[in-house]
Amino acid sequence: MGLGRAEKRRTRQARVRRKIRGSAERPRLSVYRSLHHIYAQVISDDTGRTLVAASTMSPGIREQLASKSRSNVAAAKLVGKAVAERCREAGISEVVFDRNGFLYHGKVRAVAEAAREAGLKF
Repeated sequence: MGLGRAEKRRTRQARVRRKIRGSAERPRLSVYRSLHHIYAQVISDDTGRTLVAASTMSPGIREQLASKSRSNVAAAKLVGKAVAERCREAGISEVVFDRNGFLYHGKVRAVAEAAREAGLKF
């Protein structure tokens, strides 16, 4: 019997994590998407701490998406823009993108492109 969807994502995630690593100078921007929400975190793997985070559950973004879906591409763009703005406030200008085992397509791509447009380099 073959691997399930979750196991395949974990395999892709492990493969990506072997190659990339977030440091204090260039932390890792990790994206996670669930059925109902989208999350983005900027993580320093040296210390194991989350430096900046944004999601569709964050108060500012949640208000903008009050009546709309919190798991579509438009919501992902808002999360990407918000995480880039919070990075700028924290003095972070460059990151390593971690798609977290998800395909670079749709919502994951929308988060990345919105973060780039807002000034984050990767």
